Parts: sequence; structure tokens; C-alpha cells
Amino acid sequence: MKKSKFKLFRKRQTVLLSLGVLTMLSFTHKHNEDLPVKPPKNSPIFSNFKYQGNDQVYKDYVLKSDEFYTPILQGCYPDPAITRKGDDYYMVCSSFAMFPGVPIFHSKDLVNWTDLGGVLNNVSEFNPHDTGISAGVYAPGITYNPHNDTFYMIVTAFSNGLGNIIVKTKDPKKGWGSPIKLDFGGIDPSIFFDDNGKGYIVHNDAPDPGKELYNGHRVIKIWEYDLENDAVIPGSDKIIVDGGTDINKKPIWIEAPHLYKKDGSYYLMCAEGGTGGWHSEVIFKSDNPKGPFIPAPNNPILTQRYFGRDRKNKVDWAGHADLVEGPNGKYYGVFLAVRPNEKHRVNTGRETFILPVDWSGEFPVFENGLVPLEPKLKMPEGVENMTGKNGFFPNGNFTFSDDFTSEKLNNRWIGLRGPREHFASITKKGLEIEPFNTNIKEVKPTSTLFLRQQHNSFSFETVMEYKPKSEKDLAGVVALQNENSNYVFGVTKKDNDFYIVLQRNEKMDRTSNASSKVIASTKIDLKSSVKLKIEANGDDYQFSYSLKEEDFINLGGTVSGDILSTDVAGGFTGCLLGLYATSTNDAYPE
Repeated sequence: MKKSKFKLFRKRQTVLLSLGVLTMLSFTHKHNEDLPVKPPKNSPIFSNFKYQGNDQVYKDYVLKSDEFYTPILQGCYPDPAITRKGDDYYMVCSSFAMFPGVPIFHSKDLVNWTDLGGVLNNVSEFNPHDTGISAGVYAPGITYNPHNDTFYMIVTAFSNGLGNIIVKTKDPKKGWGSPIKLDFGGIDPSIFFDDNGKGYIVHNDAPDPGKELYNGHRVIKIWEYDLENDAVIPGSDKIIVDGGTDINKKPIWIEAPHLYKKDGSYYLMCAEGGTGGWHSEVIFKSDNPKGPFIPAPNNPILTQRYFGRDRKNKVDWAGHADLVEGPNGKYYGVFLAVRPNEKHRVNTGRETFILPVDWSGEFPVFENGLVPLEPKLKMPEGVENMTGKNGFFPNGNFTFSDDFTSEKLNNRWIGLRGPREHFASITKKGLEIEPFNTNIKEVKPTSTLFLRQQHNSFSFETVMEYKPKSEKDLAGVVALQNENSNYVFGVTKKDNDFYIVLQRNEKMDRTSNASSKVIASTKIDLKSSVKLKIEANGDDYQFSYSLKEEDFINLGGTVSGDILSTDVAGGFTGCLLGLYATSTNDAYPE
């Protein structure tokens, strides 16, 4: 493998090592003490919002009546895990510093999904207020235990000093209990319950001290789990995979383990190769949950790493999977993958895909998971595609409109490092955002209501009523990959005049200083409302405004989406599009 292919994995290792330090920090402030101070009220009102996807692939691949699209969750919904109780399926994903933590979805058929919000929605218990956007919480597992009729969600939280935690519920639709800290290190935990009711936790960890053989060398550990006390049993830990399927080949980042039992045997499925271009899914088998585990001879069972860089409708980075028995006894696997744009940049982030799984032989294999992935699949027998209708989550090309008149904000709207309710409220005129005294570039909660970018080509527009009082006031829209890589497009003031400004913020590596540049600004006659729009066509982004029902006027020309890309800006998230207000603006008109 070429040296360049390891760039993302080294970044990941550096992030994880630094985040590991965070787990040891004690959380000393109450959540209300961490909130930025709200200045005297001068709040923008947003209304008539519309997001519209326009990807060519969905025009070229029109669905037939018995088909559905994959990814099933477009945009930054990575690291999926899934479980089943009867004919109810529940799926969770990573959320990092987004709030609420760990988005959760429900389905009856694996095609039509309902957004239930987030598992970790109590900021006094999960508070990522001071974490970078790619920290927070990620790689969850979810498992239903039929022996006590209880659902368990287990996850690694890089905030509050939490570390690995588990939460429980009898009904995921009615909320979850408080986080319970677990006494082990590492990441990517999942929990398994055997036929006799005994519990086990498997997770990724570093090798024993002094035994690391190469960069990216990791192990999979197993612990016995005490269900009565919700704790791992001290001294029960054991390494069950060292390095990966063949340690002589120096495999990197064996992680995201899930344990299953079928026909009396135990199967351990893991991701291998790092979460970038060499990502894959591998499987092991044993007669005992604590091993020894023997790798399947046909590994990997899912990957996209062998195919040409310039293939059409490319899907890449496939791995980090979980299996579930679907309708009519057919197995399915959910996993993360990416859909790069024409410049091979990943602005939509890691998304949740699904494939049928053939488990008619000794080992499971993802059907068509070792050939270039297609954008649509045959539906399970007897299922009707209702995506985007009757409250079900949409996919393909779709339009999401919001006039902000509902009593409760749609679950697609999220906060960053804190609850959206701390700054956003629905009024008779629309959505009001009270500005914090924090800037979008700070590692603090910001008064920004976010939506994930879900298409490579899209438009995102809204009407805003706002009159800033000084150059420190700004409200508008943002396109953000992280706190160091984003665009700000909004209305501010200079002297007695109002201006529209477009600012590009970037920090391309850990050693460089952050760079902020106002690409363009223009004075406007602001007498009432202004329309703001972000449009993208692959890597080309445009920011436009309109006054008095006039046509949109582009500001700044066409700009690159490079800094909105995971592989350029780093980290694990996709681009977020937001409605933003601040009282600490530094995008000054020229």
C-alpha cells in the first residue's frame, strides 16, 4: 500500500490518542454554567426554509416499484449498528459533537425508517460543550436482550470524562436511562447476549504494553458482563484477535467488533484497514465466545478498495458493519461508506448503506459487496417503499421544507456541542435564533441550527429578517465541516450601512495557523427581509442573496468545497449546513 493511503489513518490515530486523554479529564462544571452568554436580544427570524437534493445518480437510476435506494441514511450518519425485537428494528449511528448524541431510527421492514431523535439528549449527562466536532461520541452498538426484555446502547464518549458508557431502556421510543460508566478503555464497544442469558462486551483496544508491532496495530478484547450490576467483570478480559485476520501482513485498525451466534457457533465480525480507502469487513468463527477465533478463508466479506478511482457513481470506504436477520429470515448488513464528488472529495461524509447478506454457507457474505456498489436494491418481499412519505425518512433526491410552524422542530435539525433548545425557538413569525457570544470557529456551543448535507448537488435557502446593530453582529447561513473549515455567509453592519459578507475559514493541518478571509462583501439596502442561498454542484459551491423578491445575486463567484470535505479537512464528519447567529462576528466588510 502506498504511503499516501496511510495519511487518513495516521490522522485518525493522532485524534484517538489525543481524545483518549480527554476521557481522563473530570467534568467540573454544571451544564448551565458552560452556556455562552446571550447578549441583549437582537435575534434573526428565519422562515420559508427549503433544502433540495439534485444528484444525477438518482436521475439516472429511477426506482421501480420493488426497489429502494442505498444509502438509506444520506449525509453524516456513520458507524451504524442495528438490533431487532420481533418485527421492530432499531438502528443507531455516530454523532460526534452533534447534539443530541447517537441518532436512532426505527423500522418495521429495513426500508422505511422513522427518525426518533437522539439517545443521549440530556445535556447534564452528555455534554460535548468543549470538544472538537469529531470528538463527542461515536461508534455505538445497540442490542436487544430477550432474557430481560431490555435494549442496551453502548458507546465511547470523548466528553465529560465519560469514556465507555451504556444506557438501557424497555422501549427506545420512550427514551433511555442515564449513562452508566464502564471500567475499560479502548473504543467501539458492542454487547452480546448468549442463549443462556450471559452477557459479553467486545471492543477495540491497544495491544498490551510493549507489544505494539507497527503503526495501526490494534486488538479486539472481550469481557464478561455482569447484568445485575451493569459492569464488566474484573479480570475477565481477553484478547481474541491480535492485529487482524493475518498479523504477518500487518493489518491496520481492527475495530468495530460485533459478536453473533448462529447454529451453535460464534461469529466475530470486525472492520479492518482503517476507515478510509482500505476499509473492509472481515469475519471470524469460534466454538466459544472467548475464542480462539479463526478468520474466514474468503475475507474480506465487504470492501470497495480494489476498484478504479474514477469509476462512475463511485461508492468507497465501505466497512464498519452490523448484521441483523430481516423479514422472512433473510440477513442484511448495515455499514458505512462514502459517495465522493467528481474531485474525489467527501463532503456528505460517511453514510449508512445496507445490503442483503448470504449466510447459506458457513460464513456470511455481503451480496454484491465485493463488486462496485449500486445505488438501488430489491426490496424485501412484501414491502412497499414509503421513504419520504407519512413521516418516514427520505432518500434519493428529495425536498425538505420547513416553515417553522410546528410545535416541535423536526429531528433533522440539530445543535453542535449543545441542545438546539438553548438558542432556537419557534415564534409566530418563524424560527428565532438568539445569538451566543461565540463564533462558529470556536470549540464551544454555537447558536447554529444545523442540517446535514445529504447530496453532492443541492440547494439550501431561507428567508431571514434581521438588522444587526454593529459589526460584531452577524446572522445568516454557514457550510461547516469543522470549527477550522467552514464558510460563513450573512448580514452584518459597518458604520451605518448593512452588508452581506462571505467568509472562508480554514486550517489545513495541525501545525498551521487558522486563516480567515472575507472573499466578498457588498452593501445592501436592507429594509425588510433577505433571502440567503447555498448551492453546490459537486465541488463547486455558490452563495447568493435576494432582496425584495428579486432574482438571486451571487456573491463571491464559485468557491471550492475542498475545506468542506472529510479527506481534506480531516476528522470523521460530513458537511453541516446551518442557520447561524453570533455577537462575536469577525467577518468584516471590505
